[in-house]
Amino acid sequence: MESQKQSTFALFFGNRGFFPASLQANAREELARSLKKLGHETLMLDVDATRYGAVETPREGEVYANFLRENQGNFDGVILCLPNFGDETGAVAALKTANVPILIQAYPDDLDKMASSQRRDAFCGKFSIMDIFFQHGLKFTVLPPHAVSPESEDFAEQVRYFDKICQVVKRIRNFTVGAIGARTTAFKTVRIDELTLQRNGITVETLDLSDVFSQIRDVQLTTDKAKEKAHLLEGYTRWKGVPQEAFDNIVRLGVVLDNLIDEMRFDAIALRCWVELQKEFGISPCTIVSELNERCIAAACEVDIGSAVTMHALSAASKTVATCLDWNNNYGEEKDKCILFHCGPVPQSMMTAKGQVTDHAILATVIGEKKGYGCNVGRIAPMPMTFGNLITDEGKMKFYLGEGRFTEDPIPDNFFGCAGVAQIENLQDTLLTIGYQGHRHHVAVSPGHHLAPVHEALDKYLEFEITTV
Repeated sequence: MESQKQSTFALFFGNRGFFPASLQANAREELARSLKKLGHETLMLDVDATRYGAVETPREGEVYANFLRENQGNFDGVILCLPNFGDETGAVAALKTANVPILIQAYPDDLDKMASSQRRDAFCGKFSIMDIFFQHGLKFTVLPPHAVSPESEDFAEQVRYFDKICQVVKRIRNFTVGAIGARTTAFKTVRIDELTLQRNGITVETLDLSDVFSQIRDVQLTTDKAKEKAHLLEGYTRWKGVPQEAFDNIVRLGVVLDNLIDEMRFDAIALRCWVELQKEFGISPCTIVSELNERCIAAACEVDIGSAVTMHALSAASKTVATCLDWNNNYGEEKDKCILFHCGPVPQSMMTAKGQVTDHAILATVIGEKKGYGCNVGRIAPMPMTFGNLITDEGKMKFYLGEGRFTEDPIPDNFFGCAGVAQIENLQDTLLTIGYQGHRHHVAVSPGHHLAPVHEALDKYLEFEITTV
């Protein structure tokens, strides 16, 4: 799995002039040091640009706003630090056009330093900043506890949460998904409005399968790219029993998709995965999709662009992999459990062990046996997970989000594909909710529990409609 970068933060220091200057100097040093320890790069206004490098007046706010404009694209969020009470008007002037998430942090007072010359009053100042930001319609994030030291574990937890928000907002606002092949008539369930996506910063670039097929045929297995892809795939999963011709064609497909992702600058793809690939080349793309997902390049099945977008968002928050699965089977009489499944797009890091590449057992009944090699069969490992998906409806982006876990419950050995038993509280109500809202049979899933920051990012900062299930 490829590592994902931590957010870079622009640091803002609020000030009220009758508090001691030493509070600002200490805060600049302490906050930057704490964030560096947590793995984050920071940007700070020069200490000589305003009094103490902080902001109190509207003029100082303009200086800071210009600083942000000069560094546009170099930071993912702003941390508004209050070493003392701070000034609301200067803060609004500084941050009203920031256009990134803002976390408000207030220093706590020490009970042995409550004399007028020593206390901070940032606890109260934070309320005032929140009040005026609300009046101006300026979006911000606050987290408990209300006042925290930058060197505390509470603040570290706040930063981890805020980092997830920043990554989701950044990666969804400027995002390109490649639709590889046309949606098939049989999959009206994955229809989506590209204009609604575009108006929300998501570009869809479509490619015809005939062009992709031509490129597959042109790939020479003797090239360095093809050799590297073959070597990677040989170690990625198990290939016992797979014909050499099928393996070679899977390698060719992998090279073509990598080239397209690089050339078109795709952040994610949604692939038409059957039945043309099976008929033309005798392969299924599941192992290639799995390997892309392992690299945190969201790759969804069946040209499901909504799932690709949701996978991208979940992966941004979790800083790890995501996958696309079917809401597929009940699990006996267990009302809060079901089987989530797909033919093999699950990244290896979510599986109990390396998969086994097989023929496509389901399609074999339609196109014949030994014409669909490439399914990466295995089982999903026990883990907490966050799930969700996206539809467009009357010009609106509508997501649902939820949390659950994959269990250790067994699935029969003869169950085809890659599957896991998911336990979700009030599952039956969840299924009713997403069904009545018109959501698809697919669900995007990523390890870990990240619902709250993903919800805040999509709802507050991106203004999408979110249903929590």
